[in-house]
Amino acid sequence: MFVLAQQVTSDPTFGDWMRNHGIRILAVIAVALLVTLIARVAVHRFERKLAGPADATQTIGLRRVATITHALSTSVVVVIWTIAFLLVIDQFDVKLAPFLASAGIVGVALGFGAQSLVRDGLSGFFILLENQLGVGDTVDLQTTGGTVSGKVEALTLRVTMVRAFDGTLHTVPNGNINVVSNRSRGWARAIVDVRVTYTEDVDRVREVLDELFDEVRLDPSLGDWIREGPTVLGVDSFGADAKIVRIVADTRTSKRMDVERRLREMIAKRLGERGIHLPVTAPPPVVRPPA
Repeated sequence: MFVLAQQVTSDPTFGDWMRNHGIRILAVIAVALLVTLIARVAVHRFERKLAGPADATQTIGLRRVATITHALSTSVVVVIWTIAFLLVIDQFDVKLAPFLASAGIVGVALGFGAQSLVRDGLSGFFILLENQLGVGDTVDLQTTGGTVSGKVEALTLRVTMVRAFDGTLHTVPNGNINVVSNRSRGWARAIVDVRVTYTEDVDRVREVLDELFDEVRLDPSLGDWIREGPTVLGVDSFGADAKIVRIVADTRTSKRMDVERRLREMIAKRLGERGIHLPVTAPPPVVRPPA
């Protein structure tokens, strides 16, 4: 009887376990909750700082910021609670060494299988963070598979979806993007090359074009499209039957091609009115099969 009472007294009770381990577990959970709250507050402040002032592209900017901050918040929470989970199971006298070894082996296996996915996610994160491109931008992407050009229709951490000018939708993994050439940032340059015959005086051509461009600058329909110019740079090159006179104008990024078309139409009409001849290239001969 005395021996049985001694064994019962020496066995740990639930209260003893709570004092030795339960309080530590509660402390770990409390600290994890506190750190999670602090991390979310920090991410929220980072989000407000990253969003910046409101502008014409505020909706797209907020979407980009939301994607970045969501990825950051999720990553931080996963790290915090993974550490908390390991500390909690340690209080149940679970040997962590075999568990960590198994997790390491699984992690290495998944790492080899998902390394392209991780690369795409990291590349997409930095594309969004650095604001290299956004939805609606016209871009040229130098990828491992070649050049992809068009308008960005969707952008996630893993892929960028670009609609080509012929309507084809390209889905490009972000990890395959080497160089981003963005045609929708800041300003663009319209370039128009005018071919004039060798018999025409370049100074007279420049005088006629300068007169036309003075009118263009006062045209309200083009005033919102053109930032600076148009300007005659001069003879840019010589062709087989013509001199190439180059005209440039700084434009809104979305109106570059429209400005080039309008300038070509106006230049051709004005030169024709002033009797300045443009070279005519004969069409190639039609080769008929023998009868």
